[in-house]
Order: sequence, then structure tokens, then C-alpha cells
Amino acid sequence: MVSLQTPVCEFGLPAVDFSLPGVDGDFWTLDRCRGERGLLVMFICNHCPYVKAVLDRIVRDTAELTAHGIKSVAIMSNDPSEYPEDSFDNMVRVAATAGFTFPYLFDESQSVAQGYGAICTPDFFGYNADLQLQYRGRLDASRKEAAPADSRRDLFEAMIQVAETGAGPLEQIPSMGCSIKWRGQ
Repeated sequence: MVSLQTPVCEFGLPAVDFSLPGVDGDFWTLDRCRGERGLLVMFICNHCPYVKAVLDRIVRDTAELTAHGIKSVAIMSNDPSEYPEDSFDNMVRVAATAGFTFPYLFDESQSVAQGYGAICTPDFFGYNADLQLQYRGRLDASRKEAAPADSRRDLFEAMIQVAETGAGPLEQIPSMGCSIKWRGQ
């Protein structure tokens, strides 16, 4: 397992369009996923210990962000032939077990992850109402284990700021996680 940190936020970078199958049996596009005040695009997977450590917090924060006009979408771009735990069937199971209230999509070609420049799981991209990038940082201080329950909610606070002002915080701490499992590597 290779551990990576995300790059610094490229403020204003436009969101990349997509059309991907979801665990709900439907196809989802960027426009269909967006909220009135923004969109949180999350690259996650089923097997990564960094994702597992914060899955309950992701579910909590995305549900709370909905009330502020921010919708969320999770995309799984790993190669399931090398990592069977990341199969589509397991995506369906994880989404149901964890209580996802957002679409969980399969990027089989890995082209969406490449288009976004995603490098690890979890990798968070927070967009404003105009779908311009405003946040590329961590969820909170968690790593392979969840941070204390009273830890600062970096992503949540940043996305509330995006919802209210259209701009993210200038200071952002990178997310850390397992590398995306690219085909042929």
C-alpha cells in the first residue's frame, strides 16, 4: 500500500463532467449530482484503511452539508481485478451498510479519476455553485485510525464556507490515503 498526500488546491479549476453507473442501478452525471451551492466530489474505495477509518464521518458530514445546499458524490476508480474488495458488488454492499445518502459511482475506465487528477483514497474536491474548485484537503486529522471525536472538521467547515461565500479557505491541509490502484501498475 502506497500512502500519498493530495496536491495543493488549484482554486477555480472547473469540475470535470462524467456519466457513471451508480450502485443504485442508475447513471449519474456531474449536473445531476451538483447542489444549489456546490458539490463535494470524493474519490474513495472499499478496501482502503484511510477510508474505512472515516466512513462514518463522511456519511455524517455529507448528510449535514445537504442542508446547506452542498450535495456529494463518491467515485470508486480502483482496478477491482487487482483489488477484489473494490468490486461493484462490494460497492453496493458498502453503500448499503454504511448508509450512503449520496451516489456511489464506478469509474471502470479510470478516466474520471485521471480527469480530476485524483491520486489517493480518500481524495476530496470541493466545488462552489459555479463548479469551480475551492477545496482539496483532508476530512479531518484522521489517518489510518479515526482522529478523536472532537477533532476539527476541516472539510465540513471549508464546505460551509464555500456554501456561504463561494470561496474556500486559503489554508488547507492535504488529504492522505492509499494510492489509486491504476490498471497495469
